Amino acid sequence: MRHQRTINHLSRTSEHRKALMANMASSLIKHKRIETTLAKAKALRMFVEPLITRSKSDTTHSRRLVFTYLKDKEAVSELFREISLKVANRPGGYTRILKTGTRAGDAAEMCIIELVDFNENMLAAKEEATAKATRRRRAPKKQATTKAEPKAAKSETKESTAEESTNEKKE
Repeated sequence: MRHQRTINHLSRTSEHRKALMANMASSLIKHKRIETTLAKAKALRMFVEPLITRSKSDTTHSRRLVFTYLKDKEAVSELFREISLKVANRPGGYTRILKTGTRAGDAAEMCIIELVDFNENMLAAKEEATAKATRRRRAPKKQATTKAEPKAAKSETKESTAEESTNEKKE
């Protein structure tokens, strides 16, 4: 029975699994997105997200702890130099898994795992969506103030016409 076993062992020994996760995590950090099977991607997400969280505090101790997992100096420096700055305000959820279908050879479910803040296409689409105006029944508050101005202008024109009529009567 597999009661409360949260780690997917991926049919590998612990040494092989640690090496696999370290290599995949360093590839993900360097390239910002990789293509792999769904099971490996889910296991990688559990492996790499605590490392990204640790990279938010740039201390020698946290760098050494991350290096014990990744075993790649370039990936560690990339993680602390670029990635930690982009995810500084994000409370979690640094990776995204996008399913791409099945592999032709063995019908394994394939997917792309990527770092959320580095997908330029989705970030551009998100900015466009926020820029788009929504349909509303009421006018926004900015337009309400502009509508008030013509009312004031109308009252001024009424006053000016009243003054003109009194001037005409006097003459």
